[in-house]
Amino acid sequence: MLRDILLVNLLPLVLIFAALLYLDQYQQGLVAAEVSALREQARIYAGAIAETAVQENNGQPSLDADLAQPLLYSLTEPTPNAQAMIYGQDGELIANSRVHPGPGGAIVTQPLAAPPSPGLFPRIVSFIYDHLFGSVVGRSQPAPAGSGAGEGPDTLGWQPDARTVLQLTSTPQSGQEIPPLIRRDPHGVLLITVAEPIQRGQQVLGTVLLTREASEVDAAVLAVRVSILILFALALALTVIVSFYLARTIASPLSRLAAAAERMRAGRAGAQALPAAITGRNDEIGTLARTLEGTAQALWSRMDAIEKFAADVAHEIKNPLSSIRSAVETLSRVEDPARASRLLAIVTQDVARLDRLITDISDSSRLDSELSRSRYEVVDMARMLATLAEIHDATRKEGGPFVVVEAPASGLLVRGSETRLVQVLRNLIGNAISFSPPGGRITLRGRETGGVIELAVEDEGPGIPEAKLESIFDRFYSERPESEQFGSHSGLGLSISRQIVEAHQGRISAENRRDEAGRVIGARFVIRLPKAGD
Repeated sequence: MLRDILLVNLLPLVLIFAALLYLDQYQQGLVAAEVSALREQARIYAGAIAETAVQENNGQPSLDADLAQPLLYSLTEPTPNAQAMIYGQDGELIANSRVHPGPGGAIVTQPLAAPPSPGLFPRIVSFIYDHLFGSVVGRSQPAPAGSGAGEGPDTLGWQPDARTVLQLTSTPQSGQEIPPLIRRDPHGVLLITVAEPIQRGQQVLGTVLLTREASEVDAAVLAVRVSILILFALALALTVIVSFYLARTIASPLSRLAAAAERMRAGRAGAQALPAAITGRNDEIGTLARTLEGTAQALWSRMDAIEKFAADVAHEIKNPLSSIRSAVETLSRVEDPARASRLLAIVTQDVARLDRLITDISDSSRLDSELSRSRYEVVDMARMLATLAEIHDATRKEGGPFVVVEAPASGLLVRGSETRLVQVLRNLIGNAISFSPPGGRITLRGRETGGVIELAVEDEGPGIPEAKLESIFDRFYSERPESEQFGSHSGLGLSISRQIVEAHQGRISAENRRDEAGRVIGARFVIRLPKAGD
């Protein structure tokens, strides 16, 4: 998303920058072509004048103004918006293409007509481009100092003065061209002036100064400027549209997510869900929204579980405390030693029950944080089953149940906390021992099926009530055999076992074993854990 936003915002700027570079090169190319064509034309003029308008005076060739004037007029007349002048070596004006003999011998001056005033649109385009884009080439410049603009019919307000001519007509070094003069007149018209020497042999007799309006260059540049401005307007419009689109599709949903997070922080979003238009998006915002919603639901589920756990703890602790209080209150009024001894036994039993209860509650409450910090390692569950069976055989009391392992010798590999997985199996084996008949059999099974390691603990006890197959994993649930002393278990063993298995991305379930006639012949607890990857 960041990449797309950057590309969208940088694209108009890149286009405008490329257009600016293109315009400068384009205008310079047009001017260079105009200068080249005008210089070639001036060379033709200089060659023609050197051949036809030169006379010998005392053996020295010189330009004849009477011959040069009509010839220069004839040469320049077919070229529109052009003016040519011939200067001598001393800088004196010899001929002007805009002055020619009229009827009756009169001299008629025909200055160039004032250029038409540019329209409003071209002026606006030029103003915007010159002031906002700052193009150097083509920007309107004042006429050079001392240009003689408006000084008389000889200059016509657009040719350089004598000093500039002398500078241009100074004899160039061998193989070098006289540089052109590019400028704008007071009306803003682009003018190009080139100078070519008039030579007879190796002697320079004068200079032809040829000036022409480059209105075609301005027209072509104006067209490109208009194109650039149109492109800029389109890019600006696109940027604005995209900005509104991004604001609507990114900024607004993020604001709504921030508001939802604030409601969560304030505790007012327990049952609220984010809009489907946000959670249903197939982009990063949709992923963030679904993650935030899932986090909120998990948080509230955890808070509900904590509240229920706290209520259960209070209830479970209150029972032995009430029993202890009643026994103590009664003990102060009892005189019979035998009865007092029974009351003390009850107190002792309830204190032991409280101790076991508090120990299991402490273990259950810190289990999540402990598992989240644990470093999981590869554990061979087949060896773990064999080891637990050996420990049971070594500590089995007379008449106690036997433990049999039906699993491969090794290869049932899972990734997890070995200590906690041992705790789960010990809890299940302990429950099986409690419900097994004297001399009964407990079977530990293990196998791999479909990328899952499946472990089972089976006993030959009375089984589990069908209605209790799920609730036996609830906290403080206790379904104990009649022969077992009351308070020997806190009712948290199976709940802790499920908590550990689910932290390992597995599942634990309970079911009854049945014979061919359908009678219950024992209970089976099944654990399914993901197989450890290579």
